[in-house]
Amino acid sequence: MVRLAAALAAVVLAAQVGCSGTQSRQVGCSKDTDCRDPRVCDRGVCVDPTPAGMSPRHSAGDASVAEPSAVPVTGSPAFAMFGGDARHTGRRSGPAPAKAPTEIWKVDVHGVVAGSPTIGPDGTIYVTSHDGGLYAIDDKGTIKWTFKTGDRSWSTPAVAQDGTIYIGSDDDHLYAVKPDGTLKWKLRLGDCDPKGFGPESSRCDVDGGPTIGPDGTIYTGGDGIYAVWADGTLRWKLATAEHVASTPALGADGTVYAGSEDDALYAVAPDGTKKWEVRTGGDVDAPAVIGPSGTIYVGSDDHTFYAITPQGQVAWRVITGEDIRGGAALGADGTLYVGSYDKKLYAIAPNGQVRWKLSAADKIQSTPGIATNGTIVFGAQDEHVYAVAPDGTLRWVLQFSGDVDTTPAISTNGTMYVAGDDGQLHAFR
Repeated sequence: MVRLAAALAAVVLAAQVGCSGTQSRQVGCSKDTDCRDPRVCDRGVCVDPTPAGMSPRHSAGDASVAEPSAVPVTGSPAFAMFGGDARHTGRRSGPAPAKAPTEIWKVDVHGVVAGSPTIGPDGTIYVTSHDGGLYAIDDKGTIKWTFKTGDRSWSTPAVAQDGTIYIGSDDDHLYAVKPDGTLKWKLRLGDCDPKGFGPESSRCDVDGGPTIGPDGTIYTGGDGIYAVWADGTLRWKLATAEHVASTPALGADGTVYAGSEDDALYAVAPDGTKKWEVRTGGDVDAPAVIGPSGTIYVGSDDHTFYAITPQGQVAWRVITGEDIRGGAALGADGTLYVGSYDKKLYAIAPNGQVRWKLSAADKIQSTPGIATNGTIVFGAQDEHVYAVAPDGTLRWVLQFSGDVDTTPAISTNGTMYVAGDDGQLHAFR
């Protein structure tokens, strides 16, 4: 990876404005279609559609839907999931340092970190690693416990009000972990061979999310878009043609928005039925962000950042020089901040006008975060974290020994936590 020759030498601010355009078995099953209609597949067995404790499942297009048994409502506290909330606005819980901070400790998590750190309501920092572990670390840098999955994890942990931590793994499971680090439940998503190779094996990897809804439902991706009740039972699944790696976002009306590697952004109603899809010219691995008016903003591998109305119409688009893999962050004035593989961070007005660009020395895959003092923080594959003022002025940079494809977490007292390819969780003040 390219390193900066000097702390600021490779950072070029281009205050450049641009305009956008518009533009059938009875037993032993893995899915409902293995069973003879109207029977359905429930945990590997074909059963009648009205088992005890559940109301009938029904087919709704390509979605499977189930009603819950009695479960408590366990929504997420503020900031305790990807993007800070279910809309993915990117808000952090505290202020960013005014000047380049000093490292106060670091902890080895024994593998690449691709999911951003999450701060729980009691101050515990949760981070996943490609060693297959979920690490719980206190604010002094001591590992409280480690929970192991069957494969590497790309998840940003999501923490519910009752302290349950949700993560996904490449072993095709969604995990719920108790606050003491023991397994609460796990649910296999899809019917892929986790030990195989290629797209047909990896399409069931649980990469996207999780996102916790206000009623405690967990939304994630795999071989489709999934909604899972807080007790670990499937609520519904919307099948997609390819893998869903993006983190689902929730609109105010409960609509779920998630991108897929079949080049589409999907809008899914709260009952699991598809409302619409918008086709792009490339994979949609980037998570969507939902604006105050309900507009959905998302990037694609077709080098384009889209604004899409709640009805599924493209309102405007901004063309960048390369793929867009990270999500956008939403400023208090409606400005959208999003990075591109063209090595630039874009500030885009709500009408699609580019307000400014800031150049890094390598690709930007991370989703920016917005601190309570308005500072935008983001990582890049030039092994740096950047802090930028809302007007595009560079405030400071920090150097690491590996790519930073994650979003820094910031506590209420201003401590900043960063993790990336160097396999360390770093704390700065």
